[in-house]
Parts: sequence; C-alpha cells; structure tokens
Amino acid sequence: MNNFIVRTAKTGDIEVLLEFEQEIIKAERPFDPTLGDDPITYYDLDQLIRSDDAQVMVVSYNSTIIASGYAQVKRARHYLNHELYAYLGFMYTHPDFRGRGVNKLILNALREWSGSKGLKEIRLTVYDENFSAIRAYEKAGFKKHIIEMRMPSDD
Repeated sequence: MNNFIVRTAKTGDIEVLLEFEQEIIKAERPFDPTLGDDPITYYDLDQLIRSDDAQVMVVSYNSTIIASGYAQVKRARHYLNHELYAYLGFMYTHPDFRGRGVNKLILNALREWSGSKGLKEIRLTVYDENFSAIRAYEKAGFKKHIIEMRMPSDD
C-alpha cells in the first residue's frame, strides 16, 4: 500500500470527484426507487471542500485519484447523549482498487479528522441491500444501528 497517498481534496479535484459522485448514484440507483431522473447530484462538493465543518479526503495512486470520502460535523438530535457527530458520505473507491484496503485508508483519515474536532460519534448511512458496503463498514468497526423504512402512499 506504499503507493497510495491520502490527502485532503482540493477544488482542482472537482472534475474527478463529480465523476465519482455519478458512479455512486449509478451504483445506488437500484437500491432506491425514489431517486429522481438523471441528471441528479447528491453533494455540493465545492462547499464541502471549502467548509471548516467538513473534510473531503482522496486517495491517489500514481498521481490518479482513485477514492474519496468526506466527514461533516452534524448536530445530533436533542435527546441523544452527544451534541455533535461526524457524518461520513461520498465513500467511493474505483472498482480496480476495491478489496485492497483503500476504503480503510479514507475511513482512518476521516476518523482522525473527526477526533481532531472533538467528535466522539461517527455515523453513516448505507442502503440495506448494499451488502458489500455493509460488510466493508462492519469490517472497519461500524455496527448496524437503526433501520429507516419507507412505503409509498396510495394516491
């Protein structure tokens, strides 16, 4: 793994990060019938990169960005035992590099950033049927916590 470089994303990385975002949407579309028609976006990547309350990380290999993820400070619900937490999103690894510990590099960097912000809780969301992602997050130490359910209303 010596050739992998983990670094903070820069605004100059936006073009490749927008491609990653579309790959994430394409991968998640089968899990979510409520997603709007293309083109859609999930993130304001420029705002996330510039924010003091977020950290976007990338991994590069031979000067090519191959993975991404962000942590963002979020306010917890008033009844929880923590006021703020780190929410992780935009977790993407190029298919050629999956299974090689790249996601763990991103997670470790985001975990370190979260700790530097004094955040003791880290959360993320993943589709219930995205088994490979769930396995990867469980391997990294995440535990299933809550299930959000949905049903279309009859019109």
